[in-house]
Amino acid sequence: MPPTLITNDPDRARTFAAEHGPVLYKPLRETEYTDDTGRALTVWIEDVTPGQIDNHLCHTAHLFQQRVRKSADVRLTAVGDHLTAVRIDGSPGVDWRRHYDRLTYTPVPVPPVVVKGVRAYLDAFGLTFGAFDFGLDREGVWHWYECNPNGQWAWFPDHITAPLTHAIADRLQHGALA
Repeated sequence: MPPTLITNDPDRARTFAAEHGPVLYKPLRETEYTDDTGRALTVWIEDVTPGQIDNHLCHTAHLFQQRVRKSADVRLTAVGDHLTAVRIDGSPGVDWRRHYDRLTYTPVPVPPVVVKGVRAYLDAFGLTFGAFDFGLDREGVWHWYECNPNGQWAWFPDHITAPLTHAIADRLQHGALA
């Protein structure tokens, strides 16, 4: 996991950004805010410099994370022991969610060390489901960013979503035995 800081202290955030730059700002919660015209006001993952961090940070917690020099992203969706990893290519920016029309999706095998880490995470927090985000660097190393306990997966093509849908349905119907 890249160095990460969650804080509402501007001085700590500026120090972190100076020591670990380049640094990304990541919202802790997605919103569906819109303005009066319906234009989305989503807060995206963005690069941030120490000079951009001001006292508005004091109002709530913010997440800062060292930027990984990545070649692609990976969304790993875990449903119990069923793990589905999808390589996401084609984003021209740091936040691939801004560019769905440019993305390609390729199922990829999960390295054993990642399987072990994902299962340990789910067990530690008592979770059955998690959408894990990773950056894949140029050497093929997976860098874990976060786990979204309610992460999305249905935008993937049908050949990817169908097995996930079945895994969720089986889990709901049969519990841990599925």
